[in-house]
Amino acid sequence: MIRMSRREFVRLVRQAYEDVPTKVRQALANVDISVEEMPDPGIFEEGDRDVADGNDSLFGLYVGVPLPERQGGEPDLPDRIVIYRQPILQSCNNLADARKEIRITLLHEVGHYLGMDEDDLHRLGYG
Repeated sequence: MIRMSRREFVRLVRQAYEDVPTKVRQALANVDISVEEMPDPGIFEEGDRDVADGNDSLFGLYVGVPLPERQGGEPDLPDRIVIYRQPILQSCNNLADARKEIRITLLHEVGHYLGMDEDDLHRLGYG
């Protein structure tokens, strides 16, 4: 487990966002990216949990309608990508690990927004 202030963690999320290719960032115009401490325990119904490799820690979540599934224009409210601080910090041993996990988590959730499923994301190394 690594210790890191919320401010430093948010800074790393912003860095990871800035590293996203410009064309992808432009597609994220109506997406709110935020940091929360922990996932709400009631966020999933039984059988609805989509956590890779049997890991019970949820590092991020995309909430919204993926681009390929949209009918018509942009929704009124933004889609959301949430990065969960505590699960990431609890899984990392150092700053480099945290930076890498934040980047992978952000790209994973962006992939869901773009319409990718878990298999697609695993193939790309963001599973």
